[in-house]
Amino acid sequence: MTIPSSRFIFGMVFFGCCFLMAVALFMEHIMHLEPCPLCILQRIMVITTAITAVIAAIHHPRELGIKIYGGLIIASAATGGGVSIRQLWLQSLPDDEVPACGASLDYMLEVFPLDEVLSIVLTGDGSCAEVLWTFLGISIPGWTLVGFIGLITIGIFQIIRPLRHA
Repeated sequence: MTIPSSRFIFGMVFFGCCFLMAVALFMEHIMHLEPCPLCILQRIMVITTAITAVIAAIHHPRELGIKIYGGLIIASAATGGGVSIRQLWLQSLPDDEVPACGASLDYMLEVFPLDEVLSIVLTGDGSCAEVLWTFLGISIPGWTLVGFIGLITIGIFQIIRPLRHA
């Protein structure tokens, strides 16, 4: 079996991220599920991973570059996965331990400095703890975590893959 080229794999990562964003936008605009601040951070990490992958596919680097881009994909996907885990933890809290809902992300960005907004958002609030939709018993951040784990796996493969010698 022939291993696909790194360019092809980076392209597939890009299209996979586009698929994840299409699903997120479908859920927001068609299903009317409003994203919470942690959901928005997860989207940012999917977009960051997509941008890294498309740059890698266009650049078509040699061995060291493939490993660097693979590492960047791992870093962005792991960050997004961490945010997903945080949201899953909030969703698992008993009702009496769920934090109160806070201000909207737009309002916080207008009023607070960015580092304070990130701190508040990562703490999470009641809107992040709501389970609005499930599929096979898994909520949206759970499925997003599955996507991030897949992206991390591909990034690891890009780092350890055997390279074809021309």
